[in-house]
Amino acid sequence: MLPSADSSPAHDPYAALRVPDFRRLVSARVLLTVATRIQGLVVSWQIYHLTNNPLALGLIGLSEAIPSIVVSLYAGYVADSMRRKNIVVVALAVLVLCAAALAGFASPYGIHLLAKDSLYTLPLYGVIFVSGLARGFMGPALFSFMPQLLPDRALLPNAITWNSTTYQGSAVLGPAIGGYLIAAVGITNSYVVSTALLALALFQFARIANRPLPPMEGERLNLKDSVLSGLRFIFGNQLVLAALSLDMFAVLFGGAVALLPVFASDILKVGAKGFGQLEAAPAIGSVLMAIFLTYYPLKRRAGRKLLWAVAGFGLATIAFALSTNFWLSLFLLFLTGVFDSVSVIVRSTLIHIYTPEYMKGRVSAVNNIFIGSSNEIGAFESGTAARLLGTVRSVVFGGLMTLLVVAITTWRADKLRKLESGTK
Repeated sequence: MLPSADSSPAHDPYAALRVPDFRRLVSARVLLTVATRIQGLVVSWQIYHLTNNPLALGLIGLSEAIPSIVVSLYAGYVADSMRRKNIVVVALAVLVLCAAALAGFASPYGIHLLAKDSLYTLPLYGVIFVSGLARGFMGPALFSFMPQLLPDRALLPNAITWNSTTYQGSAVLGPAIGGYLIAAVGITNSYVVSTALLALALFQFARIANRPLPPMEGERLNLKDSVLSGLRFIFGNQLVLAALSLDMFAVLFGGAVALLPVFASDILKVGAKGFGQLEAAPAIGSVLMAIFLTYYPLKRRAGRKLLWAVAGFGLATIAFALSTNFWLSLFLLFLTGVFDSVSVIVRSTLIHIYTPEYMKGRVSAVNNIFIGSSNEIGAFESGTAARLLGTVRSVVFGGLMTLLVVAITTWRADKLRKLESGTK
C-alpha cells in the first residue's frame, strides 16, 4: 500500500478499524457488496439461461455502465456540493427497490408477465439501468465520504487497505452464496436474500453520523467549470492518469468474469455451484493479497510492481481461457485477483493522497468513468467478442490486449515507472 502503513505512529495495522463510524461504513459496504454480487450472479445466470446467448451477458454490463457514465460527472459535482451521506442513503434506497423489482420479475407472476413479451428480458435490463443510475451517484459520494470519517489523515492509507480488503472479502462471499442459493432455493428466493441484505446495508449506513462538506478552497464554481476542474486535475497529473489508464484498459480488455456463465455451463460443465466458485476465485486472491499488503506494504519500486502486476493479470487471463480443468481454472482466476489487488490499492491511494478533500467527489467521478464503468463496458466487449470470435478466443484476445497496454504505459509513463512511494 502507498504510502507505507509505517506512517502510523503506533504502526497499528488495525488503526482505522478502531474508529466506530469507519467500522459502520465497512460493515455497510460488506452487506452492500455481498448483496450486489449475489444479485449480479443470479441475474447473469437467469438471463443466460433465458437467452442462451453470450452477447446477452455483455448487455447486462452495458445496461449498467451507460447510465453510470452519463451521470458520473454531475454526480461528482453533487458529491462536492451537498452532504455525502445523504446521497449514499438515497442511492442505497433505490438499489433496495431495484432488488425487490428483480425478485418480483422472477416470481411465478413476474415470469408469466415476461413470457407475454417477445423481449422478455427487457424489464430485467430496465431494472439494471436504474441501478446503474443509483450506482453512478453513490460511487463519488461514498469514495469522498470515507476520509471524512477518520479523525487523523495518517489513518487514510490503513483505511484504504481495509476498505479494499473487506470489499474483496465480501466479493468472495457474494458469488459463493449466490451459486449455492440458485441451486438450493432458486432464482426468486436468491433475489429476496439480496434485497434483505441491501436493506440491512441501508440501515447500517444510516447509523453513521453525518459530516459537513470539507471547506472549499478558492471561489465557488458553476456546474460546468466545477465539472471541468475535476477533468483538468486528472489529466494534469501524469501519475494519477497513468494509473487510471492502466487499470481501465486492463479491466476493459482483460476481464473474463462476464463470460463465466459460459465457461461454467459449456466448457468446464460445473453448474451453478461451480459458477459461484469461479466468480469467487478472483476475490479470494484479491483479499489475501490485500491482507498481505496490510502487513507488508509496497515501500520500494511501487510503480514497477504495479506494471508487473497488471502484466501478470493479462497472462493469467490468457491461461484461464485455454484451461479445460476446473481446478486449474480456479487457480488462474485466483491469480488474476492477486494481481488486481495490487493495482486497486496503488490506484486508490494515489487518488486519495494527491486529491484535495473538497475535489474528491469530482475526481472520483472521473475515476468511476475510468474504472467502475470499464467493468461493465468490458463485459459488453467480452460478450461481443465472444459472439464474433468464440468464447475462448475472445478471452485470449483480451489478455493479449492487456499486455499491450502494459507495454505502452511502461514506455510512455516514466513517472509511474519510476514511482517509489505514494507520498508527496
